Amino acid sequence: MATSSVSKGCFVFKPSSKKRKLADIGDHFMRGCEEKDGSALRYNLFKQLWDRIFKDTESLQDDLNRNILDSLLDFIRKCCHKKLDDWAAQMRASEIPTAALMLGVNVPDHDMTFHSLSELLRASVSPYVASLHAKECGALKHLLKRVLERVMDGEVDVDDEEDAEMDAVQVNTRVQCSFNVLCEWYKAKTKKLKDQSVHRPPVVVLFKDLEAFNPKVLQEFIIICSRYVEQLPLVFIFGIATSPSTIQNMLPHSVSSLLCIELFHSLSCTQHLATVIDKLILTSRFPFKLGAKVMQVLVSIFLYHDFSVRNFIKGVQVALLEHFHSQPLSVLCCEEKVAMDLIVHLRKKDLERIRELPSLKSHVEAMKDVEKADLLMSNDASLKEECKTLIKSLHTYHTNYYPVLRCLHALTSGLPRYPLGKQIRELHLICLENSVWESEDYQTAMKLLKMLSKEELEAGMQRCVEALKLEQEEEESASMTSARERLQELLSLMRGLDLCADVVPVTEDAEPILTSPLRNLQKKTDLFQLQKTLLEMNETRRVKKLSPFERLRNETVDFLDSLVRSHLSPPESQPLHEVMYYRSSATVRRHLNATPRTSIQAALSNPYFYLQNESLRTDDGGVSNSAPDICIAYKLHLECGRLINLFDWLEAYCTVVSAAEGGDPEAEDFGKVDERKHARFIQAVSELEFLGFIKSTKQKTDHVARLTWGGC
Repeated sequence: MATSSVSKGCFVFKPSSKKRKLADIGDHFMRGCEEKDGSALRYNLFKQLWDRIFKDTESLQDDLNRNILDSLLDFIRKCCHKKLDDWAAQMRASEIPTAALMLGVNVPDHDMTFHSLSELLRASVSPYVASLHAKECGALKHLLKRVLERVMDGEVDVDDEEDAEMDAVQVNTRVQCSFNVLCEWYKAKTKKLKDQSVHRPPVVVLFKDLEAFNPKVLQEFIIICSRYVEQLPLVFIFGIATSPSTIQNMLPHSVSSLLCIELFHSLSCTQHLATVIDKLILTSRFPFKLGAKVMQVLVSIFLYHDFSVRNFIKGVQVALLEHFHSQPLSVLCCEEKVAMDLIVHLRKKDLERIRELPSLKSHVEAMKDVEKADLLMSNDASLKEECKTLIKSLHTYHTNYYPVLRCLHALTSGLPRYPLGKQIRELHLICLENSVWESEDYQTAMKLLKMLSKEELEAGMQRCVEALKLEQEEEESASMTSARERLQELLSLMRGLDLCADVVPVTEDAEPILTSPLRNLQKKTDLFQLQKTLLEMNETRRVKKLSPFERLRNETVDFLDSLVRSHLSPPESQPLHEVMYYRSSATVRRHLNATPRTSIQAALSNPYFYLQNESLRTDDGGVSNSAPDICIAYKLHLECGRLINLFDWLEAYCTVVSAAEGGDPEAEDFGKVDERKHARFIQAVSELEFLGFIKSTKQKTDHVARLTWGGC
């Protein structure tokens, strides 16, 4: 089944008649996994954790889309809640109810929205739903065929001979793809509903990517549909990524007037992302955590590439997979109770890895008890007990970190110029990188908080109290309970203040302190005496007495500052943080931001990496003479300048190929050009031209121009 060249032709290898067992996904995970002995356990932990995350994100996205989907369902129900005889009477002549759904530019997320919408429509409104992509509807006949196929496949109940006869039409849709066939089929299906005077279900057509449809095809389809409105209750749903004006740009007035359009707006992708980050990243329910740079990469791809929440979640999955695949100690990245059991069964090799962790080394060096420190580095049982304590401390750290983070964001997100960021993810990144209280922006935020009015501070404190209330699935620590009670107490005191009592009367005792230095200024004095008197005035100036509200405001801000300093330290300060935090941003970027040119050059320069053929392995970084033709041609073209002489290139190629075939270098025909080698060379050059490495040039007829420089 081998071939002498990948460019020789197209080879078809028929599969064996025996049913082959597909490789398990876990096998791919374990292949090349760091420390293979524990790879099965890490894969199981990864799968369990990802299943939980995926289930929560799916539920969250359904909740976020529920409002817009419910609005669409209500719109369609209003259109279809008309009896068979009065449908045409209730609707204006030839008008088709149309929902223009504004989904935004996050195109990868649209499929999921339309999938949920289609399922809801089939479950609660109508089984006759056709979802269309522009790429499958290039011509009108293709569009009609897709609509008929998918609408007729929507009926699953076959309980009498009449239904069976109509299903025969559905099977043979290639005979007649017209609306007459669809109308006859629909009448037969809804005959019982007519007899029972029940609302008949509409035929819903979803255009998932309206901008990509051919305007002429779309216009003709709408005109045809308008002629069947009295016989067929049609409803259109347009998926629009850009602007509502798209409909006017694609359809002339004569066609758009046939549609009764209602506009619907979905949740913005940035709001969607903020909710996903809040529920998926900023929670202690999942032990896996993203490092600051990895988080920045995922957010940057979202903001500057596709605005896709779905791709952001895939990025989290890639990071999770890489963490369990590359970090042997990720076996401890699990629930606290499970981790306690796994620590007991850690092997000698795992304990040595723990001793090599930078965070544990720092923890041991900071110990005052030298004997205990030495024991941890030499005794396995002592290290296991210390690991249990540190893992518990790490889980407690996360339990306290996120509520305090939300509390700080609740107070500072409304400050002028947003010193700590407008979005909570910005504040989270600041806290991940450094001690937030050491930054100038934090000091600015604290000063601004001490200038808030009573109403603004009360509203912020109420948000803080709500932020400290954890979700039902999260466990609350004693420190968070105490902090919430203290904030509630301060809020109650602030609400009980009487602002009229905040004015502090000026006492008469303070007047001599202010006026006594002034009396000396009226006397004749020299420059030295004047300077001395002014200094005395500055030192003895009466300090303004704080009002009860100002004292309470300062006390509140100081309490918040103490919470931040106690619970928002960066993860690097926590021993064993490496088992939960994934920080390889370069790996995530390489997986998510593909670089095709680099990958192609790497494949052409090192074909062994892809083909895994031992004859292609080279030690000097070159290309074996038995490599595929395109690799040989690519290697030779790297040795040329801007213009490449095709004949010289061909001769060099034939010399390399002759050596690969085992020819005698002393023979006369060694390296000679024959028809077979010539054809293979032309094929390789054509492939390089297709990939964009060379192009034909008019400067010299027997030359080609090189388009790229450098190699891998």
